[in-house]
Amino acid sequence: MSNALKVALIQTDLVWENPEENRRLLNDKIDTISTGVDLVVLPEMFTSGFTMNPTSVAETMDGKTLKWLKTKAKEKQVAIMGSLVISENNNFYNRMVCVEPSGNMTHYDKRHTFTLAGEHEVYSAGTEKVIFNYKGWKICPLVCYDLRFPVWARNVEDYDLLIYVANWPKIRIDAWDALLKARAIENMVYCIGVNRVGLDGNQYEYSGHSAAYDVLGKRIDTISESEIATEIVTLEKDSIEKYRKKLNFLNDRDDFNLLM
Repeated sequence: MSNALKVALIQTDLVWENPEENRRLLNDKIDTISTGVDLVVLPEMFTSGFTMNPTSVAETMDGKTLKWLKTKAKEKQVAIMGSLVISENNNFYNRMVCVEPSGNMTHYDKRHTFTLAGEHEVYSAGTEKVIFNYKGWKICPLVCYDLRFPVWARNVEDYDLLIYVANWPKIRIDAWDALLKARAIENMVYCIGVNRVGLDGNQYEYSGHSAAYDVLGKRIDTISESEIATEIVTLEKDSIEKYRKKLNFLNDRDDFNLLM
């Protein structure tokens, strides 16, 4: 088990509905990351932007983007995660994937599709919460609108790290800031959120506000609003264990059964 986990947050603009160009852009950004990083986090729908036109960008789990991720993860010896549009069994999914250097892969399908944008009409919702282990860290991957639903993220599995990827618009960015911090505090975990910047094909503006919070809700990154940036944060497993033992808040959590 590794005590420290170095995570690179890539906050960037995206090229609308252009997987090839976005792979090129992100490939260059990943190449600039120094050695020693364990995990790279990309935004939601990093190959296309938040499109409601999945037929133009959808790939399979054997498609070009997954092959690129596997190649890049092995080459850089780093795990890479983010979401993209996946076609499977005649359905489209907003699917978050994590590809490890070994080739091992985990995926999570966005549970809460964004009804305000009609996402529920074109994408199938996921049905399973996913917790995976990487370098001794139990990680919970979630996507954008999932952030508004604390029961889905509730830490009943004693996971260590909660990661959200998003295309969260500037007009509602105050909610993003508040909820990321709240999820860290209430679950006693590190919480990371990676959001995009720029304008999408529908002229919605995104201002980033990617961030990382510790178990007490203290922000540990320095990413500025609207900047295109890659920042590396170091997470310490000892810090989680220290405060969970000292404060004991998770032991007082309510028991519940989630009805799907």
